[in-house]
Amino acid sequence: MIYYVFSLIVGFVLLTWSADRFVDGAAGLARAMGISTLIIGLTVVAFGTSAPEMLVSAVAAWQGNSGIALGNAIGSNITNMALVLGVTALVVPLNVHSTTLNREFPLMVVVMLAVMALLWQGGLGRLQGMVLLAGMVALVLWTIHLARMSPEDEPLMVEYDEEIPQAMPIWKAWLLLVGGLALLLVSSKLLVWGAVGLARHFGVSDLVIGLTIIALGTSLPELAASVVAARKGEPDIAVGNVVGSNLFNLLGVLGIAGVVGPAPVERAVLLRDFPLMVGLALVLYLLARGLRWNGHGLIRRWEGAVLVTLYLGYQYVLFLSGGQ
Repeated sequence: MIYYVFSLIVGFVLLTWSADRFVDGAAGLARAMGISTLIIGLTVVAFGTSAPEMLVSAVAAWQGNSGIALGNAIGSNITNMALVLGVTALVVPLNVHSTTLNREFPLMVVVMLAVMALLWQGGLGRLQGMVLLAGMVALVLWTIHLARMSPEDEPLMVEYDEEIPQAMPIWKAWLLLVGGLALLLVSSKLLVWGAVGLARHFGVSDLVIGLTIIALGTSLPELAASVVAARKGEPDIAVGNVVGSNLFNLLGVLGIAGVVGPAPVERAVLLRDFPLMVGLALVLYLLARGLRWNGHGLIRRWEGAVLVTLYLGYQYVLFLSGGQ
């Protein structure tokens, strides 16, 4: 068992480090190509922070561990909204101003409900996977259009402009991009091997492992990015990282898993995990939008504590489920 634990720990550390390098390289390359800051933030950075989930789920689905692939996508979204934003709000209350996020939050809820309906009808097969990947392409195109239509004083654009490196040599950007991707693949393989080994050792289902340990591990880049952004006075980036990552998880991660390794969807996912995910998204939208509908909102420390408590309670429910 110690080999599996060691594999998980090394996989987590490498995954977090390589994801940061991959995002830096992708953002630096996009900067050099003259792509606008907001487009980089809403697409390149969001895709990069979801790269761990995508690769881990692809590896798991390829090896026939579809429960890990599915649990990773859904569990990461729940972790992002409850744990990542909860911990971030405990560190620094999040005062959200971005009009862009006010449009992306409803989209996230709609996508969640659409994906739930799609999976309810026929599981996660290749057809569903291709539909989800097509949705991801449409999302990227819509996001680019949204970024181009945003005003120059858009808060999210101002924050991304300060956060994303202004200049990077092309060779360095490619080195970080390719090197980060290679390490992501290695760490994903280690993570899945360790997770499968632990699941079999303790008699826990692949789904629960995906919803708990794997989801937490692949969400570490979002946690680090959101806390750092909030401490720098960039709350819209902290929240935007979560929204963008969630959308890519639903469309990209599940899409790749469906195409690589089609599998049925356990009823517990649709009756327990999806409703919680949608409920969290609705609550966060109300908080980020502002309960008085004044265009911005505040996620305060006590609300962050509630989110973290909900996450811990959810993990306890999974523990009591007996591996189902």
